[in-house]
Amino acid sequence: MNILVINCGSSSIKFQLLDMAAEIALASGLLERIGEGSGRLSLHWTESGIQDARQSDEDVANHATGMARIFLALKSAGVLGNGKRLDAIGHRVVHGGEFFSRPARLDADSLGKIKRAIPLAPLHNPINLTGIEACMALFPDLPQVAVFDTAFHQTMPERAWRYALPEHWYGEHGVRRYGFHGTSHGYVAGLAAAHLGRPLDELNLITLHLGNGASACAIEHGRSIDTSMGMTPLEGLIMGTRCGDMDPAIPAYMEREVGMTPQEVDDALNRASGLKAICGDYDMRQILRRMEAGDARAGLACDMYVYRLRKYIGAYAAVLGRVDALVFTGGIGEHAAAIRQRVCAGLDRLGIRLDPVANDDVRAATATISHADSPIAVLVAATNEELEIARQTAACLAG
Repeated sequence: MNILVINCGSSSIKFQLLDMAAEIALASGLLERIGEGSGRLSLHWTESGIQDARQSDEDVANHATGMARIFLALKSAGVLGNGKRLDAIGHRVVHGGEFFSRPARLDADSLGKIKRAIPLAPLHNPINLTGIEACMALFPDLPQVAVFDTAFHQTMPERAWRYALPEHWYGEHGVRRYGFHGTSHGYVAGLAAAHLGRPLDELNLITLHLGNGASACAIEHGRSIDTSMGMTPLEGLIMGTRCGDMDPAIPAYMEREVGMTPQEVDDALNRASGLKAICGDYDMRQILRRMEAGDARAGLACDMYVYRLRKYIGAYAAVLGRVDALVFTGGIGEHAAAIRQRVCAGLDRLGIRLDPVANDDVRAATATISHADSPIAVLVAATNEELEIARQTAACLAG
């Protein structure tokens, strides 16, 4: 079964074609600068064991044109066509609201519910729908599935997802905690279980997805029971350009005392805060280089980032009661040994003892970086959201 995974951004389409029998990527790529007059398509593929790559520039007016261009490139590369068929398409959709706790086959009903969730993700769901509609127009008879970032967290108990706000805010407007990065948290939880040789439904895990966006998740017996992101991806950990947790009175203060508009405040909290606000950089690699060179602002940014992570680890350890493993994933979680070391330093009382040699020499896709006598295993696991979306697509179509 060959499944194409589509992830639409406002001016881009990320895609990956997977052979699900072997769970390998036949091709992957990125179409950028849609609607900007000079689109760029980058494609990597493997044909008969030989890897190849191609890049082309041309005007791509919209996502529908972009999708057609992607399919043409896949056929030109020989990974589709000439007897090599496409069996299904899996679409990443950011927000499923309370409608979806699992992937959904795309039809009139599911499309309608995705549209009804637009007020909860006005920047993302409309773009996700654009990609879905383009693919459905190109392949009206091909089965297509939506996989939701929020679905994994629909197992949270009400005490975790409710805000202490007026009842009608939730009942009439859907104001509650939804959580995000669910596809990644769910995938690495499965990797952790396989690595530890234990059933997932017996494990309690704390998973840390650390990239430009970042979130923590408390997983009890394989089910999400709490996560750091809330109604939007702004809540929780300090991120590249997002502030994470803060006093909710601050926006009203800035509007009242400084004269900022609600949109200006929203833009500042999402695009000009976080690591970028503290030290001017949001690339953790550059921040660590600056810190090692003695840059005080970079050092402060790193300290604040790690401090927030440690607070969530402590909180989730208390929530879970027993923790079997702490799992790092995402670009920073997988590659920044210095961050992992700082996060785990001094957590012996929680049962976390890092092995500095193992931490500095991670080579496997899933690796143990804790001491052999550490009560809690500390793991690094390479996330693969495209593969997880494809797996969920196949499972959905199989019923």
